[in-house]
Amino acid sequence: MEQATLQFLRDLQSNNNKEWMDANRKRYEAAKQDFEHFVAELIGGLGKIDPALGDLQAKKCIFRLNRDIRFSKDKSPYKTNFGAAFSRGGKNSAAAAYYFHLEPGASFAGGGIWMPEADRLRHIRQEIDYNFDEFKAIVQDKKFKKYFPKIEGDALTRPPKGYDDTNPAIAYLKLKSFTVGAELPDKDLTAPALQQKTLDIYTLMQPFIQFLNRAVE
Repeated sequence: MEQATLQFLRDLQSNNNKEWMDANRKRYEAAKQDFEHFVAELIGGLGKIDPALGDLQAKKCIFRLNRDIRFSKDKSPYKTNFGAAFSRGGKNSAAAAYYFHLEPGASFAGGGIWMPEADRLRHIRQEIDYNFDEFKAIVQDKKFKKYFPKIEGDALTRPPKGYDDTNPAIAYLKLKSFTVGAELPDKDLTAPALQQKTLDIYTLMQPFIQFLNRAVE
């Protein structure tokens, strides 16, 4: 990743308005192109980890910089990060995905499935309940836990319908999202090894992603 791309995002954090963006349109286009190039290379490597994703197009994985502010109190017109999601069908797929988040001071490589609709969530819970030994072996693996100390996501305060607190998987069954993430320090973002480090993280994550997709497909 180019240093200029990170600097653009830093400056955007302090100047999140249309006037500044219009005056810095060329910087934005250059940063966008740099990120798109990185994502395209990442897809090439990701295809070796998950062959179903090898034919993805970068543009179909990258999220727009513009924010939807119609129902938000925060009227800032732009996100202050670049993001891309890799799953069957691209960024808008309902399947579990690998994710890359570029934001100075808050970058990470992660993945999973966020707030699945009710029927998919039911299937994920059922898969965890039926195959808890397998799921536990994935998420409690030493290497996995080193990068992903816990499964992130809002949780119910009480067991979901059909389960009770005595279920050995109850901590996971209460979750409403199933995501993990590994932080990427700023010094790594411009290093030549960034792509390989990200792919190493995705490799550790792959059994988790496959388990979730098996449940919802």
